[in-house]
Order: sequence, then C-alpha cells, then structure tokens
Amino acid sequence: MNLSKEECLKFVKENDVRFIRLQFTDIYGRMKNIAITDKQLANAFQNGVMFDGSAVAGFSGIESSDMFLFPDPSTFSIIPWRPQQGKVARIICDIKNHDGSQFEGDPRYILKRTIKKAQDLGYTFQVGPECEFFMFYNDDEGQPTTITHDSASYCDLAPIDLGENTRREICIVLEEMGFEIETSHHETAAGQHEIDFRYTDALTAADSIMTFKMVVKIIAQRNGLHATFMPKPLPGVNGSGMHINMSLTKNGNNLFSGGQTQSDISDTAKQFAAGLLNHIKGITAIANPLINSYKRLQPGFEAPVHIAWSHMNRSPLLRVPAPRGEGTRLELRSPDPSCNPYFTLALLLEAGLDGLNRNLSLPDPVNVNIYTLTAEQEENLKLERLPSNLLFALEEMKKDPLIQSTLGSHAFNKYLTAKVLEWEDYDNSVHAWEIEKYLKAY
Repeated sequence: MNLSKEECLKFVKENDVRFIRLQFTDIYGRMKNIAITDKQLANAFQNGVMFDGSAVAGFSGIESSDMFLFPDPSTFSIIPWRPQQGKVARIICDIKNHDGSQFEGDPRYILKRTIKKAQDLGYTFQVGPECEFFMFYNDDEGQPTTITHDSASYCDLAPIDLGENTRREICIVLEEMGFEIETSHHETAAGQHEIDFRYTDALTAADSIMTFKMVVKIIAQRNGLHATFMPKPLPGVNGSGMHINMSLTKNGNNLFSGGQTQSDISDTAKQFAAGLLNHIKGITAIANPLINSYKRLQPGFEAPVHIAWSHMNRSPLLRVPAPRGEGTRLELRSPDPSCNPYFTLALLLEAGLDGLNRNLSLPDPVNVNIYTLTAEQEENLKLERLPSNLLFALEEMKKDPLIQSTLGSHAFNKYLTAKVLEWEDYDNSVHAWEIEKYLKAY
C-alpha cells in the first residue's frame, strides 16, 4: 500500500483494523513479531515498541537487552486470512537500541545501508526471486512428515498435482497483500512447488520473501499440509532453491543490456558478474546457511556445484537468461530459501559493486553441460567448486573481508559463532545413517 504514517493511521481508523503485528527478522532469517492494538500504533510510530533483544538470536546481551521496533508504514498490509471484523494488519519494522541509535545487527538495516551505497553511485538494484518449497502431509498428531501429497513432476496439473488448489490460494492471498504474481507451477520433485513474483527493488524483494514464506506456511497449514523451505528434505530428488535474478538500473535504464551482440550483455553486467563469482565462496555460508543446504548442492540435481557462468545454459552457477533489452538480467542459482534474504541480497550487491569498482574481468563462459563433465574435463577448464559443506563455507566466509564489511562486525561475529556451534553439534551427533550402516557390520 506504500502509506505514510498519517495515511496508515487514517486507514486503520476508517477500516476497522484492531490489531497490528509488528514484524522483524533475526540473523537466521526467521520472522518474529509483537502484536499491538490500533490504539498503540501512533505511539509505536513515534517512540517505538520495546522488546527483549537478548531473547532474539544474534541481537543483544542481557545487560543491554532493551531494544525498540519502529514500524515502516510503507510495509503496512492487511492479513487476509484473519477476521474481517476487527481486522489484523502487519507492518515490517526497523530496530533501534535503547538510546535511539540504529541497531547495527538489524538485517533490514544492513541491506538498507548497502542499497544507500549503490544509490549514492546512481544505481538501483532490482531483484526477482524464484522461491521453491515442498508440501507434505502431517501425521495424526499434527506433526510434519516427509510423505508427499502428490506424485506430480515439472508443470504437471490436476489430478496428478494435488497441491494445485493450495498453490492457487497462496497466490490469491499474496495478491491481496500487494504482490504481483508472475507464474506458479509444480516443480520437478513430487510435492515441490514454485511461485515467482515480480521484479522489484532489493528492499521490497527481501521484505516480500519474508512475507511469502509466512503466507506459504500458513495457507498450507490451513489446507492440512506442512510447507517447508528446507533445501533438501528428500534424498534422491531435486532440492529447493531460491534463484535470484538481478540487474542494475540507472535513471530508469537497465545497465546490463546493450552488449556487442543481441545475445551479449554489457560491460557493466560482466564486471558485476565477475564480482559475484569472485566472492561467491565467502557468500555461500550466508546464501546456503544450513548443514542441509549442501545436500542440495550436489551434481545431478539441477543445483550448481562449479563456479562458472554461461548464456542460457542452466548448469553453471550464474547464467544469463535470454536477453530481452530492459529485461536483461543475471540469474544466480546457488542460494536456497532458508537463507536470510536481507543478508544475502546485501552481499550480492556489494560483490557486484566490488566488481565494478575494481573493473574485474569475467572469465570465458562455460557453454557445456557441467553436470556431465569428467574430472579431467573439469581440470582442463580450471573450474573451481563451491564449498561442499557448511564448515568449508564458514572458512571461506572468514577469509573474505567483503563479508564482514558488509554485515558489520556484530552480525558477522554472531552469525559465525552460531553456525560454528551448529556444525559442531552436527559433527558430534550420531546419525541414523551411521547406525544403519555400522551397528551390525562392526
């Protein structure tokens, strides 16, 4: 709705809005909220709403735990599935410390800071995410299973695609909340779906990703299903990615279009792409944040493994979909939907800007199916690989100074510490696979 504070207060008063959910995101990319009544909204705009920052992952210590949510009125939206008498709305918030200073670890602020850097150079970062997810049955106790609700594959339809009605309802709700849905369809694996929404500026895109994940989970639940953005819930099938389409504009013009030939991209696009490839190893711990993320990044399941680019070819990490003038864009295929979108988009923008600033050269495209390369062919092409697990990704993250400068020391250190502990917990656990493989054999 893109309202001002005054317009927001007027709309709430005139449209029987009784409750407002103040939403924000922790460092892991998980949505949180505090609810207030309509009578408290004006004060929230003016003075913020206090919450315990020490209870939120990666925020503050208990000795300085009082933090404040400040609603951004431009993100106001009615929640369509809540009662329409005494409506419920949501507003996404920015976070400040108790002394009124900006909280440096607020993921939304970190992205806004990078966007401001690009804007000072005259650039607008445009983003279009492609979010995939699975829907599964719940058991008799209401707990999620990994039993799929259909046996459909790519772009199948009912009656094979049993998720068609739920997907339709998700799209309708999203449109009621201001999304412009471009496409929705069944994905390759049974129970897997994709919904794509319109290209927009990076901050709106990150806010939209968080809203999208909330809506998908709630509407699936209302239909007796569990939706998950876990990257690889099932072995032997494709995992869920979040391909990110991106471009830079200046004065309303797409700076990625206008190469030497119709199928080419501009020098700006090539330098931006070179920056992405140069920093992608360090970015991977953010764009693929779970131990499970690396079960998706395996050969043979339509997820990238090698650091390479190409025109149209879907096997490399970075591809250029068929250029269409102002629609020319880069598509990064490694991120998955479990990531924190504010961190991820901030890092991709910073990496691209670094490519422009240093006039980095893009290597030759790899125009073959990388999935089928032999070890010898891979070596001849001098292809590097993405980190193969979270521990290796964290090591790459520590080596790249751009990651810390973008996230800031607070978010960088909190995230790194938490993820190292996560890996150690996993590494010290005995898993069902080990019991099945070794218990009887040894």
